[in-house]
Amino acid sequence: MHLAHFGLKCAAPFNQKIKSGVVGRQNTFKKLKENLNPQDKTLWFHCASLGEYEQGLPVFKVLRTHYKQHKIVLSFFSPSGYEIQKNSPIADVVVYLPLDTKANANRFLDLVHPELTVFVKYDIWPNFLNGLKSRKSRAILISAVFRENQSFFKFYGTPLRNALFAFEHIFTQKEASKKLLESINYNNVTVSGDTRFDRVSSQLEIDNTLEFIETFKQDKLCVVAGSTWPEDDMLLVNFINSEASKDMKFIIAPHNIKSAQIKNIQEKLTVKSVLFSEKDNKQLETAHVFIVDTIGILSKIYSYADIAYVGGAMGTTGLHNTLEPAVFGIPIIIGTNHFKFPEAQEMIDNGGMFSISNQTEFDAVLNQLMQNSEKRLFVGNNNLDYIKKNKGAITKIMLYLGL
Repeated sequence: MHLAHFGLKCAAPFNQKIKSGVVGRQNTFKKLKENLNPQDKTLWFHCASLGEYEQGLPVFKVLRTHYKQHKIVLSFFSPSGYEIQKNSPIADVVVYLPLDTKANANRFLDLVHPELTVFVKYDIWPNFLNGLKSRKSRAILISAVFRENQSFFKFYGTPLRNALFAFEHIFTQKEASKKLLESINYNNVTVSGDTRFDRVSSQLEIDNTLEFIETFKQDKLCVVAGSTWPEDDMLLVNFINSEASKDMKFIIAPHNIKSAQIKNIQEKLTVKSVLFSEKDNKQLETAHVFIVDTIGILSKIYSYADIAYVGGAMGTTGLHNTLEPAVFGIPIIIGTNHFKFPEAQEMIDNGGMFSISNQTEFDAVLNQLMQNSEKRLFVGNNNLDYIKKNKGAITKIMLYLGL
């Protein structure tokens, strides 16, 4: 860890994301001292990044409501999580998790002294967890996923394996993860499912209206492409520029909203496009493509989709959240590199999602869905049913906690 810290400091001047993490961690203890007192009752929520935060949010909300007199500390390891949620209303103080040394862990836990700690999915840090165990502080892991090739289950994985026993209970997404834990004699396990299903289901309970999207879409068939990377954008641009797309509308929400990537998409389009940032000064109804150069509204935009494309699986960056569009009962198209995302394969097997590996396959699937409204409805309903059947993780977790 000390070597890692040195390496990160050396790399920081050349990488903005690494620099944000290094600078942010330097302020962690100061922020904790400023916001916490020794007599405060506290809860600690830890997430690796933004995806885990979204996964844990349904649980965090219930705990926030129940423990009204407690202060909540929310920590992130990744800058992508911290920067977006540093003002999260779910917490009283949001910080970067210091690097996992014994000194950092002891200092952090002395300041936070949590009554209950909730880790989400993974990010197992031995010094922090062993510190919680030695203080006899309650800790649980939710929405956990384990794989046989992880070091927990190897002869050399003793330190990490021992750290798991700091959790008084682990809630796994799947039965296979439970069996892996039992193979190392960790038996305080419940298969609760994935809290993301509860999270996305709550999207149906809020107002998803976006008037500028209504103005753009009008009564046209609309494809929403979320969290796209350049390899995804190329598929979309090629199709949009073809004659087949002339009576449709397209919304593209790139994962990277830096101006260079946005400009690259616009330059390749041969049809009229408009950016979110210029929506108030353009005629939205005459544009063919709407490009979302902002963050935080994709979940609502999916409610306007007739067909969704979710990026990340055409390359090696990792498939993005497919449950967000699924809850709106629409067909979904993804790339082929989705083997680390079991929900994707389950939705494919369930008839709600299509995996494509090239332009020809993409065009064929999209044309088929465009031309057959009954098929769109049937396929989309398969996705909504899948979401409904997998809800309920939060109930199992709260029953365990006695809430």
